[in-house]
Amino acid sequence: MNLSPLYISLKVALSATFVAFFAGIYAAHKIANMRRLKGLLDGLLTLPMVLPPTVVGFFLLLIFGKNGLLGQFLASIGASVVFTWQGAVIAAGVVAFPLMYRTARGAFEQMDQNLIYAGRTLGMGEIKIFWKIILPNSWPGIVSGTILAFARALGEFGATSMLAGNIPGKTQTMSLAIYSAVAGNNREKAYAWVAVIMAISFASMFLMNLLTGLQSRGRNRRAG
Repeated sequence: MNLSPLYISLKVALSATFVAFFAGIYAAHKIANMRRLKGLLDGLLTLPMVLPPTVVGFFLLLIFGKNGLLGQFLASIGASVVFTWQGAVIAAGVVAFPLMYRTARGAFEQMDQNLIYAGRTLGMGEIKIFWKIILPNSWPGIVSGTILAFARALGEFGATSMLAGNIPGKTQTMSLAIYSAVAGNNREKAYAWVAVIMAISFASMFLMNLLTGLQSRGRNRRAG
C-alpha cells in the first residue's frame, strides 16, 4: 500500500499544529486580557470551528486564489499555495486554530490571578510574568489544546480539498485517500486508512487524558 497519504497527513498536521500552537497562545493571551471588543474578536477567531469546512475552504480560496489579495501578491513573486502541501497546512491550521485558542484561553482565565498580582508586586514585567507564571501554570490546558489541534488537523478534509486539492503523492492526506477509495469502490483501502487514522486519533486522546490525569494527581498531592 502506498504510504504517501500517511506521510503527507503527518507532515501537514504537525506543521499546522506548530502554527496553531503559537498563534493560538498569542491570541488567547491577548483576548483574555482585553476589555473592549472581546466578544466580537472571540467570535471571529472561533468562527472556523463552527463553519462548515467547505465554507472555510471557499474563503481561503478567495484569499489565496489567483484573484485574491494574498494570491496576487504570491503570484507576483512566483509563488502559490493553491494545490500544494503548504496550502493543506494553511487549511488544516485555520480549522485547528480555534481548538488551540479556546483551550489556551480557558487555561489562562482559570488560573489563580493572585499569582499574577504577586508577580507584579515583585516588580516583574508582563513578558516575564507570562513566561514565568502564566505559561507554567497553564500547561495542562495548553497541552490538551495542542493535542486537540493536532487531531483536528490530522482529520481535516473539506477545507483541504478546496484549497490544496486531492493530488496523490502531493496533497492527498489520509482523509482524502479514504474519500478517493470509497469513490473508487475500494473498500479494503478505505478500511485500512480508517484504521490508521482512528489509531492515531485514539492515541492522541489517550495521551491527552493521561497527561490530564497526571496533572490532577499532582495537584491533589500538593493540596494534601
